Amino acid sequence: MTYAIVETSGTQLRVEPGRFYDVDRLALDVDDQVTLDRVLFVSNDGESVVGQPVVEGATVVGSVVSHLRGRKVIVYKMQPKKKTRKKQGHRQELTRVMINSIEMNGKVIAGESAPAQADAPAKAAVEAEAES
Repeated sequence: MTYAIVETSGTQLRVEPGRFYDVDRLALDVDDQVTLDRVLFVSNDGESVVGQPVVEGATVVGSVVSHLRGRKVIVYKMQPKKKTRKKQGHRQELTRVMINSIEMNGKVIAGESAPAQADAPAKAAVEAEAES
């Protein structure tokens, strides 16, 4: 299983290709490509690369799915014995990003147009038997 840990908008996320994640609002339109280049860690089938602080040449490519708002958070401040109460709500503006691929030095290691998986020779053997 291939995954990466990226830093975006002040938070760190563990991302995998084919999944979507909610990050703080990005100034992009829906279906635009987004490239996250602050990759802190990459794990590719047991091989790990740790950045110091970022992994050189590693990028995560995704696309913007939608813009939405997060759950409402209530902020309630009260000073006892002073008859002071303040109630305020907040909804964070978010962008939903679908992760398409993880790249190392310009080569896709996971996701769209990734190299054939380890079971590709097995599929070739099954196809060869079917032709016989």
